[in-house]
Amino acid sequence: MHSGIRKRVLPNGPSLPALYAGAVPTLPEIARAQTDLGADDIAWLALLQADWQIIADLSFADLVLWLPGRDGGGLWAAGQMRPTTGPTALIDDVVGTFVPAGRRPLLDAALRDGRIAREGDPEWRDDVPVRVEAIPVRRAGRVIAVVGRNTNLHGVRTPSRLELSYLQTASELTQMIARGSFPYPGQRSDHADSPRVGDGFVRIDASGKVVYASPNALSVYRRLGHGGDLTDQDLAEVTRALVPAAMRPDEETISAVLGARMPRDVELGNGATTLILRSIPLRPEGELTGGLILLRDVTDLRSRDRELVTKDATIREIHHRVKNNLQTVAALLRLQARRIGSVSGREALEEAVRRVGAIAVVHETLSQTYEEAVPFDAVADQLIGLVSEVGAHAGSVRLRRTGSFGVVASETATPLAMVLTEILQNAMEHGYPEARSGAVEVVAEPGYRELVVRVEDDGIGLPEDFDASATSSLGLSIVRTLVGELGGSLAIGPRPGGGTSVRFTVAARATR
Repeated sequence: MHSGIRKRVLPNGPSLPALYAGAVPTLPEIARAQTDLGADDIAWLALLQADWQIIADLSFADLVLWLPGRDGGGLWAAGQMRPTTGPTALIDDVVGTFVPAGRRPLLDAALRDGRIAREGDPEWRDDVPVRVEAIPVRRAGRVIAVVGRNTNLHGVRTPSRLELSYLQTASELTQMIARGSFPYPGQRSDHADSPRVGDGFVRIDASGKVVYASPNALSVYRRLGHGGDLTDQDLAEVTRALVPAAMRPDEETISAVLGARMPRDVELGNGATTLILRSIPLRPEGELTGGLILLRDVTDLRSRDRELVTKDATIREIHHRVKNNLQTVAALLRLQARRIGSVSGREALEEAVRRVGAIAVVHETLSQTYEEAVPFDAVADQLIGLVSEVGAHAGSVRLRRTGSFGVVASETATPLAMVLTEILQNAMEHGYPEARSGAVEVVAEPGYRELVVRVEDDGIGLPEDFDASATSSLGLSIVRTLVGELGGSLAIGPRPGGGTSVRFTVAARATR
């Protein structure tokens, strides 16, 4: 332990009352329930939270966002961030806790005076010395919140040049928060591949020259092709020399980002290496003093992205070709059916054409999606249209769908399509003899455990001696087999009011 640390125990102990139980509440939930902050204030705080991992890492400290309560009786913890660069000072999560006025004088002072408040002596929490600072969060001239910065002082030692650069940059960012000039509106770093402090840190001065570059940043630039140090080099000029003009953004963007005059991200590379660079201009007193450049080598990520895109395109092309081949098979079967004199033989081939067509519809849908799953409503609607337009009942029997099938796994889509097609075709053929008119309804009811589908018609109904388990119908045999493979069940019976009702289920594991 550092010999200069004097022990000051936190008044009333470190424990604070937590009034939220169960799931951790969000910033908007706490702000709306416990404060008078408006929508624009909450949006500003959310923008700050999107970037405060950077400040926590640069500070080697835990951050807690405190909001003033509606009645002025204290502060609510609405956000918390731990550093990835050092030990945490807060063992427990504090979001949702309430601090009465007077319990934390530094927080009260920052909120009241609008200035950063620091205490000379550390607080002790669970035998850990913690230095606490309170930073007012200003927006549009008003202090709307306070950020508590809590630094674990265990193992305090003489800081390295990297740590000094981190701490100096963190100090300037906290001054900007107190002035109301950070975060920058419209600039967020919460997308997945945005660079973090540990990926690569470069500090530049107001002229764009490098003051300090972390070892990780130097390694990234060496992979880009730079052989020497970066200190005292103009970062924009160095980068231009390493990246061909055709592979970098316009010159104005290069100068603005790598000179830290514009808060934004840019991606560039030279074919062998790809970087993302993010600039944060530093204006602790209002004038530009320099900037923070975070950078990350995303070469492997972009290579994997390209592989995934190629794989997806290949899979979609395969589905497209399978669909075309199936349509060719259906066309050949249709031609053969026209040459057969036997009615039963022609009908058998027409049924085969219909089954092949149902499979082709699934592959057509898969060829148009990036996911290995099928939004089945579109498939069902195509199948309904296909069945309603073919045969003696075309135009005389109306088919419609109600409810939604949802999304089903690709391996489920084909058997489900065939089951639906067979049931619809049976309803048309056997429910409406002699071109009788009527209506067939497909009702889909997705549930937690299973997808339930009913096909109901108002036709002549089932024969009195009908036994689904004893029938020799090829169509029903196909339906029973496929429903069993889908982990479901099948029931066929009379429909209330006349007609036939067919109900089948698909196990939930076959859907998503």
